[in-house]
Amino acid sequence: MNDFKPLSEHRQAHAEGVIWDDLKGVVRWTDIATATLYAYDPATGQVSEHRLPSRPCCFALTHDPGVLVLALEKQVARLDTADGTLHVLTDIEPDLIGMRANDGRCDRGGNFIFGTLNERGPEKTASFWRYARDGRLDRLALPKAAITNSICFSPDGGTMYFTDSPSAEIMACDYDAATGEVDRIRVFARLREGYEPDGSTIDADGFLWNAEWGASRVVRYAPDGRIDTVIDLPSRQPTCVTFAGPGLDRMVVTSAHKGLTGEPGPFDGAIFIGTPPVGRGLPEARYGHAVAP
Repeated sequence: MNDFKPLSEHRQAHAEGVIWDDLKGVVRWTDIATATLYAYDPATGQVSEHRLPSRPCCFALTHDPGVLVLALEKQVARLDTADGTLHVLTDIEPDLIGMRANDGRCDRGGNFIFGTLNERGPEKTASFWRYARDGRLDRLALPKAAITNSICFSPDGGTMYFTDSPSAEIMACDYDAATGEVDRIRVFARLREGYEPDGSTIDADGFLWNAEWGASRVVRYAPDGRIDTVIDLPSRQPTCVTFAGPGLDRMVVTSAHKGLTGEPGPFDGAIFIGTPPVGRGLPEARYGHAVAP
């Protein structure tokens, strides 16, 4: 048993990209299906929402409180959550029909790393991208994918983790935040057959926490890839995980009811909050400034 409970009665179609915003003291996530950003204030228990003109697929914090860098469906944009001002920064694969952004977060050097997703089928035509601190968008030299996911970085920033979700493998590579160069691409962990790795985060001990789509659980992997801890959840499709709170000792897990056969269960699409049995988080890297290891 664990103490993970829904933080509200609301259920979401495709919640993703959950992050603790320490400057504002809120948990942020997106519901891709409804083009909505959410913020939960643990001090008050209130959940607020912000509708956008295009689906926000992932986002990064900046050093300006309440200002985010978003990967919308086909654009990188800057959003000021205080007044709703949205400014498009660059296009994402504008010539590829059916391709949209998906998972992403900042590396330890302050660059926004995200991937794309092929909405038209299982073909591996999606890529991993680096929106650098200077505003340049470059493709990372990583294998093509169908559904990019699980993007996160070791505490020292020298290892990047990622996946093509249908492969059921979480990958790792050596990573240089200053240049975006990658090397020694390798398998980090293999999931059970029939389950897919979705969003991940790294804790202060360098262990990787992954939300397993279809498996009703979050798994903590040791740096050598072995399973260390499992948290079972009453939702069939966990999507992403983050540490939260001033001590980074709480955990929030998003889930989705999109694509389920039959009626969703009572907790499908819930946003869960609880205290993990082990581990504390790292402060989320912010776009624009490097983070010391």
